[in-house]
Amino acid sequence: MALPLGLWHVRPNARTAARPTVARRIATMLACACCVGVAAVAPAEGSGLPIPNSSAGAVVAALSNLKTASSWAYPQAAAAVRERPSARSPAVAQLHFLTADGQAEVYLALRSYALGADTWIQVSIPGRPNGLTGWVPASALGELHVAHEYLRVNRETLRAALYREGRAIWSAPVGVGRPTLPTPAGHFYLTEKLVALGGRFYGPYALGTSAYAPTLGDWPGGGIVGIHGTDQPQLIPGRPSHGCIRLRNADIARLWPLIDVGTPIEIV
Repeated sequence: MALPLGLWHVRPNARTAARPTVARRIATMLACACCVGVAAVAPAEGSGLPIPNSSAGAVVAALSNLKTASSWAYPQAAAAVRERPSARSPAVAQLHFLTADGQAEVYLALRSYALGADTWIQVSIPGRPNGLTGWVPASALGELHVAHEYLRVNRETLRAALYREGRAIWSAPVGVGRPTLPTPAGHFYLTEKLVALGGRFYGPYALGTSAYAPTLGDWPGGGIVGIHGTDQPQLIPGRPSHGCIRLRNADIARLWPLIDVGTPIEIV
């Protein structure tokens, strides 16, 4: 299920140079949205991402469509994540700098909300309950990156596919959770890329996700759903896992250079 600490090291992310802050980037996007009267990025159909009740003069813009253009950022402050885009709204979570495996945490940015001098960003929160979202000040996030891929995992057909600009560029059979320990369905995203330091059970690579297993909360990391290789390729395709998504080692090796943190994941 979860990826044990000490067995992995992170793949370095080359996109670390200083660039415009997310607040500055959002201001530019919102200005464009106001000029043309549309959101900066159209939300994905059926994504279920809520839009807050806008105050007079507020501008709401979508930052991710979860298919062809999805924004993500590293946190710059351990800010409270609010239920609504307001400092007076109840906190539902808190931004973290590190994942359970000790790697740099990333957050998928869904929408922006600007009112006067204040800009808020709606982010997806890794952890239970799955699907939790909330709002943070734009200043709490660093540079806004954009992913143009998304990964879709089908638990019925036992196949996964990576799409770029709407076209499948990789596909493979998968192993998913057994009926009593299911892989959760929903919209998630890739939080980290890990390389094996030893052992064969997880294969050569693993991908950490924002999804958490509905059970097995006592696993390391609280039950994070990983995507990883295996030393039992004969069980794929199938339902052999405790909730993780297994790939044959050759297939995850093909996927590895094509996918990066912040990539949306849809499990159906």
